Amino acid sequence: MRLTPRGIGLAASAGVLLVAGFWAGYPELTVLGSAAAIASGCAFVHAAWRPGLAVTRVADPDRVARGDPATMTLTVRNTGRLASASLIAEDRCGARPVPVPLLRLRPGRDTTVSYPVPTHHRGVIPVGPLRVTRRDALGLVALARSHGQTTTVWVHPRIHHLTAIPAGVARSLDGRLDRVPHGTITFDSLREYVVGDELRRVHWRTSAKVGELMVREDLDTSLPRLVVLLDDRAAAHPTESVDETFESACEAAASIVAAATREDVPVTLHLVSGSATSGGDFLDRLAEAALHRDGDLGAATTRLRQQKPGDTLIFLTGPGGAADLGLVGALRGPYPAIVVGMFGSHGPTPAAVDGMIMLDAKDGTDFAAEWEGVQRW
Repeated sequence: MRLTPRGIGLAASAGVLLVAGFWAGYPELTVLGSAAAIASGCAFVHAAWRPGLAVTRVADPDRVARGDPATMTLTVRNTGRLASASLIAEDRCGARPVPVPLLRLRPGRDTTVSYPVPTHHRGVIPVGPLRVTRRDALGLVALARSHGQTTTVWVHPRIHHLTAIPAGVARSLDGRLDRVPHGTITFDSLREYVVGDELRRVHWRTSAKVGELMVREDLDTSLPRLVVLLDDRAAAHPTESVDETFESACEAAASIVAAATREDVPVTLHLVSGSATSGGDFLDRLAEAALHRDGDLGAATTRLRQQKPGDTLIFLTGPGGAADLGLVGALRGPYPAIVVGMFGSHGPTPAAVDGMIMLDAKDGTDFAAEWEGVQRW
């Protein structure tokens, strides 16, 4: 609760009039000062009344591609039983205030307001809470309260349709390398026996050594495994072109993972900053992605080397990442096929390191065209 400038002036005047009236013996001044003090007190009581409001929000949809329309529908219901509510209210949509008219909202009634959610930038947009300001009739006191919860709208990067998926080189733990996509089942790992496992899969030699039943886990080496590494270092994306290069890299990552998911190809999304995502929530992770000043590509490549190897690594970076391609090229051991997508390169495309496939693109659409034109998948 706060006094408005008018309320501060009236309260100060009330004090001056009361002091002057009692000190100088002028009852007229005392009456004026008392009236001003009573008006200020009534204003506090009026503003302190808390209306009963129930606030609900529905985002349609709550997950949307960048640039596609999204609408937020806000419903405010007066749950009070005695008085109508006439309030000044505004909703928060990201950093933008949205006025919400609450005029003569009768008890038990509700009002609905719909407004578009800005989706021209990728990101996570918090919507709410509804901020209601209560003022007295004279505008002396204002009290703002928050109502309802916050709703999140996820703005995903655009997805460009890709039809080509790298077949790659699937590495078998039996020591072989399978280049062609034919069906091959090979040993992958051992685990403890659980009820329901087939006895023909028990590895008896190992079971005898450890003293408990161990079961073989097999792997179909005909399925390629893709690993996408998104460069979210601030140094890789110069300030003057960050809106183009990083956003384009996010679009490329989303397009690749979406295509792999559509074709049932195992895929994992890694960020240089340290996080990894697999499964169906990669679009939310890309919506959250932001540049980091402390990202370390060397540490990221070390993590990839220590994890279960894949057969195709796709590294997506900006013009500032050209000097660090040697770190990525050093992964040719665990990742026989490496693809580098570079966005916003103003000079000549860096030469491929140890047979890496280089894709130089201006934006996500250009990357999709370059990707589809590769003949070495």
